[in-house]
Amino acid sequence: MYLFICNLSIVDIFYTSVTVPKLLHMLLSGNHIVSSAQCYTQLFLFSVNVTAEEVLLFVMAYDRYFAICDPLHYHQIMNRRNCILINIGILAAAVLNSVMFVQSALHMSSCHSNVIHQFFCDAKSLTQVTCTTSQLFYLVNATEILLFAFVPVMCTFISYAKIFSAIFKMKSKESRKKASSTCSSHITVISIYYGAITIGYFIPDYYEVLYTVFNILYTTVVPMINPIIYSLQNSSVQSALLGIVREMVILHRDSRKRV
Repeated sequence: MYLFICNLSIVDIFYTSVTVPKLLHMLLSGNHIVSSAQCYTQLFLFSVNVTAEEVLLFVMAYDRYFAICDPLHYHQIMNRRNCILINIGILAAAVLNSVMFVQSALHMSSCHSNVIHQFFCDAKSLTQVTCTTSQLFYLVNATEILLFAFVPVMCTFISYAKIFSAIFKMKSKESRKKASSTCSSHITVISIYYGAITIGYFIPDYYEVLYTVFNILYTTVVPMINPIIYSLQNSSVQSALLGIVREMVILHRDSRKRV
């Protein structure tokens, strides 16, 4: 579990590194021009991170499934060798998918405008300014949504349905609590992540501000809060956080008494 959490943190670091530095540069310099090479490079790197995160969240759901529903064989199934192969497979799938996606996007020609109403180059913004879109792009896009969005989400739902079924069958209250706590952080992360992506994807084109808000949410805010959500699962972090809150309350109370 901690190996996958570590990899998720690495993906989140690269996730924000693809969009935020360029955004800050545009805001500070006032230069909003992005070359075609920069745009497609950003699209490629962003696609790699999105694909890796979606598959990784799906693998983490199955990791929890084996840990709770088949604990006796967990260390045999999720051994070190298999975990390394899984992570290599996630990276290879993300890179291969992004290469095909960007390659198909390069065949699109811009005719309406060369202005993208977004703070980074993404597929939806690019298609809004193109007049000729290749069939390869639609084919790759549909395959990508099926393999790296629909299938992982459905398999995650199925795994958690079996996990909750196994938890309800546990006789010990302590076992149910422990099993639920191992899944709560992951459920929170995937709910926020997929919720923001789904809403942002289905927002109509004329709601540009709202679309930008949800893009900022899942490209910057979600990767930032992922470590916080998983850290709160640790009892030491919980104790330290409660200690900080307790000290703030005491300091606030003392300052009011002095006044």
